[in-house]
Amino acid sequence: MDKAVEPKIFGLIAEFTTVETLLEAAKKVRDAGYKNTDTYSPFPVEEALDCLGQHHSRIAWLILLGGITGLASAFGLQFFVAVIDYPINVGGRPLFSWPMYFPIMFELTVLLSVFTAVFGMIGLNRLPQPYHPLFNVPEFARASKDSFFIGIESTDPKFDLAGTKSFLQSLHPRGVHEVQP
Repeated sequence: MDKAVEPKIFGLIAEFTTVETLLEAAKKVRDAGYKNTDTYSPFPVEEALDCLGQHHSRIAWLILLGGITGLASAFGLQFFVAVIDYPINVGGRPLFSWPMYFPIMFELTVLLSVFTAVFGMIGLNRLPQPYHPLFNVPEFARASKDSFFIGIESTDPKFDLAGTKSFLQSLHPRGVHEVQP
């Protein structure tokens, strides 16, 4: 006898008509213990991240690390060149004159911070991503017009197709849709 194999799906999305109902649903999704969730809306809704319990991104720490790397490498390179590799005594001034290092240290700090911000955002957002399974749901086209969606991915440890679907329907959405990969 063949066991019935449940088809693999990417997850479930629930469609809401207002921001308030989306935020209320997001709080209930968070309180239910779901972690792999996201909201989709026609305009940015800052409160949605707090409602889902997703607070800060790692990008700020990456930018700080890039800036510190730029600062240290600029200082190290200038110190190596001026003091160790090619010391030139000009007018009896000391070889290690750190105030002259500031402009280059500032410029390299900003440069590496900006590069880290750009490439960090591209990497953390998994871009470029020309295809996403959500585009398989015809109703999702309204996410850029007038509807608000909350999605729960099937990779969530608490995800159970029937249980999650009934939970999302209990939030009184306009509709609950399965997202095929």
